Amino acid sequence: MEYRTLGQTDIKVSAIALGCWAFAGDETWGAQEDDDSIATVHAALDMGINFFDTAEAYGAGRSEEALGRALQGRREEAIIATKASPNHLDAKELVRACERSLEYLGTDYIDLYQIHWPSRTVPLDETLAAMEELRDAGKIRAIGVCNFGPGDMATLRRAGRAETNQLPYSLLWRVIEREIQPLCVEQGMGILCYSPMAQGLLTGKFSSLDEVPDGRARTRHYSSRRAGTRHGEPGCEVQTLAAMRRITAICEDLGQPMAAVSLAWLLRRPGVASVLAGARRPDQIRANASAIELDLDKETMQALTEATEPLKECLGTNPDPYQGSGNSRYR
Repeated sequence: MEYRTLGQTDIKVSAIALGCWAFAGDETWGAQEDDDSIATVHAALDMGINFFDTAEAYGAGRSEEALGRALQGRREEAIIATKASPNHLDAKELVRACERSLEYLGTDYIDLYQIHWPSRTVPLDETLAAMEELRDAGKIRAIGVCNFGPGDMATLRRAGRAETNQLPYSLLWRVIEREIQPLCVEQGMGILCYSPMAQGLLTGKFSSLDEVPDGRARTRHYSSRRAGTRHGEPGCEVQTLAAMRRITAICEDLGQPMAAVSLAWLLRRPGVASVLAGARRPDQIRANASAIELDLDKETMQALTEATEPLKECLGTNPDPYQGSGNSRYR
């Protein structure tokens, strides 16, 4: 396993992390047995994956609780990242949220405590000051943010420092490359990539967008005619399908699985500290980890990048996968 340093800390995390949202067993991912979650965490640890990302919002603490149970007796092997929800970012609520997460996780410290989404009502200065107090008290080791766009990053730079910015990033979602990624590199903030498989589009499971269940077909890749979408835009279905077919052809020439190639491409992008690959079973996390061993040459990297340029252009400058430009949650 390859390890990378988070921002300007001394915390070293595996380049492939285990995203634990599915442990919640919610309507997005379907039922999940805790025994499967625990077995998946143990398989990850046994392969050298030490980085686990969850949030208080995932199943109202169920994901954190499942991860905590899985790490009993193995806490020292793990780096835990969790997140505070936007409605818990004032000083008092943040402390209470942190204490709840510590209880669910069954630990006395969190390695990386993150703002899940920026608040539009609580000043960032207040939230950062509370997080710094939690760090000084030994409750957390490092501070991170998620879904911070250029404006929020400018505010952050004036108010204090975070070591990471967790963002949607994949071969099929490259919007952050326009403005946010360069800022993260400039400021020494590690990028934690979520949705690296583009809600399953990069797994090789789907040959057409019509095969994608409505519950997963809600991003701006899809037409707003799809049930559950809220972006109100035409979507980029033609460009998405064309990109998938070109990626499939490249992977077939390599003789490698689409998922592994997609993760390997992402791992070699500027500023990326770790890729948060979700898994619900041990075999899935083992497959994700295989991307570390895949060495893509310069020509293949370029071919994959070129294959997704038309889609990148179609998606435009709005980094929000689910909301249209008029009501984007990014600033």
